[in-house]
Amino acid sequence: MRARIENEVLFLHHEDLPPYKKGGSVVRNSYFWALRSIAGKAGRYGDWEYETELWFALARMLLSFTESGYLGLRETQLEFTPSQDIPDMLRDVSTWK
Repeated sequence: MRARIENEVLFLHHEDLPPYKKGGSVVRNSYFWALRSIAGKAGRYGDWEYETELWFALARMLLSFTESGYLGLRETQLEFTPSQDIPDMLRDVSTWK
């Protein structure tokens, strides 16, 4: 998922977020609700925002869904631009694209 940090807020690109699908995969829908439940702002058509206080929980959740093997790495890994530093707290679940 494309990610960026501005003013100590992590933004996840709205096009990369998991969609909720009625009758869809239980794992994907659970992933959607888990990500949404800890977001500071999670609009339907905008990027989702996570304050620094939530980064630890977000990292653990992403790691848990990654290790489950049900979702692809691109769905559970944060992708930053090479010009952006990856905070230590998010390093295990992040890469540069």
